[in-house]
Amino acid sequence: MPTQCIAEQYEFSCIERRQVVAGFDGGRMTSDAGALLLKRTDDAIGLIDRLSGCFIDGRRPELIEHSVRTLVGQRLFALALGYEDLNDHDELRKDPLFGVLLGKLEARRKDCEALAGKSTLNRLERYPQAGFSPYHKILPDSAAIERVFVELFLDAYAQATDEIVLDLDATDAPLHGEQEDRFFHGYYDHYCYLPLYIFCGKQLLCAKLRPANIDGSAGAIEELERIIGQIRQRWARTRIILRADSGFACEALMSWCEARAVHYVFGLARNARLQRAIGAELHEAMQRCAASGQSERRFKELTYRTHKSWSRERRVVAKAEATPKGENPRFIVTSLSIDDYARRELYEQFYCARGEAENRIKECQLDLFADRLSSEFFAANQLRLWFASFAYVLIESLRRRALSATRFAQASAATIRLKLLKIGALVNLSVRRVKIAMNSAHPYQTEFATAWYALHVAAR
Repeated sequence: MPTQCIAEQYEFSCIERRQVVAGFDGGRMTSDAGALLLKRTDDAIGLIDRLSGCFIDGRRPELIEHSVRTLVGQRLFALALGYEDLNDHDELRKDPLFGVLLGKLEARRKDCEALAGKSTLNRLERYPQAGFSPYHKILPDSAAIERVFVELFLDAYAQATDEIVLDLDATDAPLHGEQEDRFFHGYYDHYCYLPLYIFCGKQLLCAKLRPANIDGSAGAIEELERIIGQIRQRWARTRIILRADSGFACEALMSWCEARAVHYVFGLARNARLQRAIGAELHEAMQRCAASGQSERRFKELTYRTHKSWSRERRVVAKAEATPKGENPRFIVTSLSIDDYARRELYEQFYCARGEAENRIKECQLDLFADRLSSEFFAANQLRLWFASFAYVLIESLRRRALSATRFAQASAATIRLKLLKIGALVNLSVRRVKIAMNSAHPYQTEFATAWYALHVAAR
């Protein structure tokens, strides 16, 4: 055993004749000082206050150390900062920066910590569906939580906008245990849940957990009834367009839209009838492709109705594309007229833009851990999905409000976390102030200052 190995000091190889010594004696420090921007963002939008107000707290007030607001805030800030597990909070509760974020540096009771550990947070997430139990006395109001997504979206605008586009998409959340309501999905080739996401641009309006033994569009009408009804209470004259892939091009949803003056542009699965209808265009595209060696596209306007499932004829735009690898026909069905969008513009500029929603889902599920649904119970996993989704809302609000003039205007949540939130700092607590001395060599100080100034000006 080396003679210089003591608990307080660790020696490493010398650099330029200087001895390198390390120790855990730097004082109260944090690696997440950039999260102060998240706190300022939350102050602006009131996310944690709104979300914590959606829980019913059945605990005795005189015995409470950790309020629902503290518990919800801990969970959201931790997810935004990359801490996906409840186990992480047994150490995070000691980080003074988290106390600053939540406005609670000291415990009220001598036998408690200022912030909650994994066991208390577990009782928040893993709640009984049949009411309070001796160990679980905090219950979520699901309808109220769902309304908060839309409230935050509407409040982001000073006034009603003329038109909004809502992107609907279903995706898989892989499961590796025996979770309630798990099913094998043939397309994804594994056991999973099938959450439904609805975005408007980069803003999230819905994250609904569903079992995987259903159609991709199942439950979409119910979610749209709620969301569009809430939007129209404030924006009665705004035109609303739905955009989604072919999994949502069903008679029930299209008829619902037509009856409520909601427009749609949906992908349409190809079949023999549709392909025959564009035979001439596809043949021409193949000839041009053979001559040029490049992909060639032709577009055609169709009026189409299925033999049995559709109740009426509808406008279909066809893309007859030939590539060096072969034919690639695609179809979309829409309620928009040719006066709204010409066929090429409708497909290339409007419909194809729905791919951006897929990038937002990746942010939610990969960067903010919305696919970490490892609880035994379905309802608890829905709550986990909501927490991860609100962490996305928090970072998206920071990006939209404060980073538009920086290099991070289009950055993913993971990039923003790594380069702007993960800042080492020394935290000094005194009677009069909390001084957070951030790393002087941090490479993105200009971006931090720009973001702080944008949030500061907006708050005045």
